[in-house]
Amino acid sequence: MESTYKNIYFHVGISKTGSTFLQKRVFPKLSKITYIPTNKYYRIFEEIKNCDSKKILISRELDRQFEREVTLFSSRYRTATPIIVLRKHEEYLASQYKRFIKNGFKGEVEDFFDLENDKGFFKVIHLSFSYQIKVLKEKFEKDPIVLFHDELRSSPRAFVKDFCSLTLSDIDLKKVNFNKKHISYREKQLKAIKTISKYFNLKKRVVFNNPFLNLFWRLYQAFFRYGILYLSLLVPNFMYSKKPLIDPAYLKKVSLHFKNDWENCLKYKNR
Repeated sequence: MESTYKNIYFHVGISKTGSTFLQKRVFPKLSKITYIPTNKYYRIFEEIKNCDSKKILISRELDRQFEREVTLFSSRYRTATPIIVLRKHEEYLASQYKRFIKNGFKGEVEDFFDLENDKGFFKVIHLSFSYQIKVLKEKFEKDPIVLFHDELRSSPRAFVKDFCSLTLSDIDLKKVNFNKKHISYREKQLKAIKTISKYFNLKKRVVFNNPFLNLFWRLYQAFFRYGILYLSLLVPNFMYSKKPLIDPAYLKKVSLHFKNDWENCLKYKNR
């Protein structure tokens, strides 16, 4: 472990919990703390070493790679204070599934997350938030700060003020843009791209070794993907299947399965 006198706060995501909003609109405007932006995370240890500030904030959006990334970071900075924002399991699953559908996943929600046999793309452990808190407690010397996405969504200003209080930082809320940046894609858009994905591979991937060719490929693929998303709005609703993209009964089943896990997380926040 690399010794350091610096007071480091490590925001570990998880993804689909307002991380982008915090990283783009809030963290850069904080005072009394130095934020190292996400585009520098690939060389984060060098950035920390070269930072003159004694109080540093780092943010990394994680999902399936949570434990690996946390282990790697804590091996160098075990004295850092981890921060995690949690979202209700059924909401988190639905949001993740829709994100992956948009990016070319063509399976059903049960293929994405198999609650019965745990053979899905996302595993049960990836939705076990008490386990994630346990990992943070084991990997770092300081207890994690646990926050909740529904509080960020319902009272964003209060959430930011609370974040500042917990990290001993400050912010001028008048300089923060709290307007919604992105409205979720409609179900018909996601159904359209899910159908097209059965015939064309829309998954984000590296195809060429040449960086220039790969950049061209990514632009072409993005143009194709977003073309489908927006052209699908022109298709009449009756041409789409009435079957919901995600069965509400399945989400309720997920919610019940993780009921104790969620209650344990709430107890951890309120203790």
